[in-house]
Amino acid sequence: MGTRHFVLVHGACHGAWCWYRIIALLKSAGHEVTTLDMAASGIHPKQVHELDSVTDYYEPLIEFLRSLPQDQRVILVGHSLGGMCISGAMELFPNKIAAAVFVAAFMPSPDLSFLTLLQEVLNYCYFVFFPYFIVIINFGIICMMIHMWLI
Repeated sequence: MGTRHFVLVHGACHGAWCWYRIIALLKSAGHEVTTLDMAASGIHPKQVHELDSVTDYYEPLIEFLRSLPQDQRVILVGHSLGGMCISGAMELFPNKIAAAVFVAAFMPSPDLSFLTLLQEVLNYCYFVFFPYFIVIINFGIICMMIHMWLI
C-alpha cells in the first residue's frame, strides 16, 4: 500500500492541534498529513460571531480541497462535528475524495439532515443527562460541559 494523503478535521471546541499523536503516527508510516483549523477554531482568525452557518465553519476545508490538483485524492477523517464538514466536502468534491472516516462523528445523509441530528443530540442530553450537563449551542457548534465543573 503506497503513501496516502490524510486530511484530518477536528470536532467542535477543538482545533487542528488535537490530532498531534495521529499526525506523528501517520507521518512515521510515510503518509502525507494535512490538518486544518475550521473557522473560529484553533488559530483560525475568524471569530465565532462571524459565522452565519455550518458551511462558514468548514470553509477552510473547502478552500483546501479546491486548491488540490484535479487528479489528487485524499482520505478525509472527521471527528465529532468534523463529520458534518467532511460530509459537505464529499458532496462538493466527490472526485477528490478517496475515502472518508467518521470517528465518533455526525454522519448526515439525504434523509438525516444536520438539524435532525442536532435535535437528536438535544433530546438525548435533555432526557438522559439533564441534571449533569449544560448544552451550549452557538452557530451549530455543540459543546458539552459537565455541570459539576461549573459549580
